Amino acid sequence: MTQNLPHEPIDNGLLSDKEPGPWEELNPGSTSPLLLLCDHANNRVPKSLGHLGLELDALGKHVAYDIGCEKLTRLLADKFQAAALLAHYSRLVIDLNRHPGDGSSIPVISDNIDIPGNTNLTMEQIRAREEALFWPYHNQIERMLDKIVSRGQTPILCAIHSFTPVFRGYQRPWHIGVLWDRDQRLSTPLLESLQAIPHICVGDNEPYHARNPVGYTMDIHGERNGYPHILLEVRQDLIGHDEGVAEWAHVIYSHLKSVISQIELI
Repeated sequence: MTQNLPHEPIDNGLLSDKEPGPWEELNPGSTSPLLLLCDHANNRVPKSLGHLGLELDALGKHVAYDIGCEKLTRLLADKFQAAALLAHYSRLVIDLNRHPGDGSSIPVISDNIDIPGNTNLTMEQIRAREEALFWPYHNQIERMLDKIVSRGQTPILCAIHSFTPVFRGYQRPWHIGVLWDRDQRLSTPLLESLQAIPHICVGDNEPYHARNPVGYTMDIHGERNGYPHILLEVRQDLIGHDEGVAEWAHVIYSHLKSVISQIELI
């Protein structure tokens, strides 16, 4: 059984009634056990927070969202005919893949960019972001998992992320990374499958080492519930345009579909 998260959203004035809610659900009528999650789909900032004191060009960078991932998740949801959940607001407002209270949950600096709107926040201001954006998103994931379980299926979670081609002067060689912590039911066969593709550099827990734990989303909804799960990182320059994102949606779909059909859900 999935766990009940301790918070329900409240109307604290962070979002106006003319703004989108905290998330968007795709394919709510799906009967697939697969659930796709995109924690960093968008770079939107609530109007009440202005632009967090940032120039608009900063909100177009990776610090604000995972470039290419919204479209990639939409394409995968269509190919798998699976349910998906997309976050509507920037990770600079609050990072949905960080534990509340973690120093990176609401960053005051990211990739050497100061975030003025995140400095010297009161506990009330932090709580407002958690209640308006963080908990509604994660509560909805639990509801979607419960729906899969109610059909007698074991949920399978896949989180979609992207990474920058260059980090601190280092040219990252990987095209795609498969991140995992303790559960290897998906990661091991998917790594083997992807590594068999010629001319593709596949990272095993790269470009980030995901052990202990693999972010809030997979830790709470995957590891702690005992559901098979995986986090995929695709290099931004490969999915930052229509042709590339379509190509990688096909690659991920074909290999992940094969792996899911063969794993034992125990």
